Amino acid sequence: MSVVGIHHVQIACPAGSEDLLRHFYGVVCGMAELQKPPVLAARGGVWFAAGEQQLHCGVEDGFAPAAKAHPCLATDDVDSLAAAIAGAGGEVSWDNAIPGVRRFHTHDPVGNRLEFQQVATRKADFIV
Repeated sequence: MSVVGIHHVQIACPAGSEDLLRHFYGVVCGMAELQKPPVLAARGGVWFAAGEQQLHCGVEDGFAPAAKAHPCLATDDVDSLAAAIAGAGGEVSWDNAIPGVRRFHTHDPVGNRLEFQQVATRKADFIV
């Protein structure tokens, strides 16, 4: 028995924020929206593909955005994604704390903290 990967990460969102999230994750970030099963769709929220994994935005009563905890989403073009987010009015904060890793932090339209990181293209690109 072993864990073999991550299927999805869920972040919280307030009721009624689905269109904001569709625009940010779908249009600005270029993530494909996934169809939720009907029973779960009735609860609100929205799901997106993140490569072979998924990002689920789930409605939470008493929503408070995640200020520290965050998913880190890999991208094949971190500079273009940062420009797209900034162009849509988002704040982009580059972080050079890990040598050799290009990454930035931002917030989604409901205030959740996010990290985007340039995907490593070679094994040598990974820092251990």
